[in-house]
Amino acid sequence: MRLINLNDITKLIKETVIEINYKLDGSLVSLIRKAKERETKDLSKSILDDILENQEIAKEGNIPLCQDTGVVVVFLEIGSQVTFNGDIYEAINEGVKQGYNEGYLRKSIVNHPFNRTNTLDNTPAIIHTKIIPGDKIIMKIAAKGGGSENMSKVTMLTPTEGINGVKKLVLDTIFNAGGRPCPPLIVGIGIGGNFEKSALLAKEALFRDLDDSNNDETIKQLENDLFNEINKLGVGPMGVGGVTTCLAVKINYFPMHIASLPVAINIQCHSSRHKEVIL
Repeated sequence: MRLINLNDITKLIKETVIEINYKLDGSLVSLIRKAKERETKDLSKSILDDILENQEIAKEGNIPLCQDTGVVVVFLEIGSQVTFNGDIYEAINEGVKQGYNEGYLRKSIVNHPFNRTNTLDNTPAIIHTKIIPGDKIIMKIAAKGGGSENMSKVTMLTPTEGINGVKKLVLDTIFNAGGRPCPPLIVGIGIGGNFEKSALLAKEALFRDLDDSNNDETIKQLENDLFNEINKLGVGPMGVGGVTTCLAVKINYFPMHIASLPVAINIQCHSSRHKEVIL
């Protein structure tokens, strides 16, 4: 068994939440640049220019990309040959606390649906745990903003609605969201499982590489179709119109009950802040 020092977990979390809030991934910046080249509307181009300039200012000045520095989401994969002394969830939350304090990141978490008292350190993080083979710990870490999350949706379709029903649900959701989730978007979609599994699938889809595609040919085709159809909606960057409403569509799927077709749509704004770290 490999013993993991939980202080190392805390340090990694602290460093990562600061990094992802200050710097956009290079592949995402490249997609935004390519989107600007395709745009024909001056205002849309100008907004994409502003997004590109904003990320340069944030990177050079070590300041947050956005005033909403998000809720921390961690997909935690623990190797079956790993052991540690103490509470790994406490170690993760301590890393969040340190990162948001030392990085001067806005604390956005409140402790109760109605009392809404700020916890003052952006904890607790939302943590999903899976046991995997091996002696490594893998942490996929995101800072998920509230604006795009509020435009997300879980719907229980019927199996007879099929692919066309999924397309209609996604297109209606994106169109009705308009500029509120700060497009251009990355759209994560989860199909199958059950009510809660579909939402997890959609969230996990947002962690995929921007240039990958699903291995299943039917799902891959659906990703491509939705990408093209979303960009024909005319919502455009920040909702001002244009041919760039989304930068990528990622679909994950899972087996489901014969009577069900659960579909979750997790919308991500253009500031897609996440990173995978391995210990």
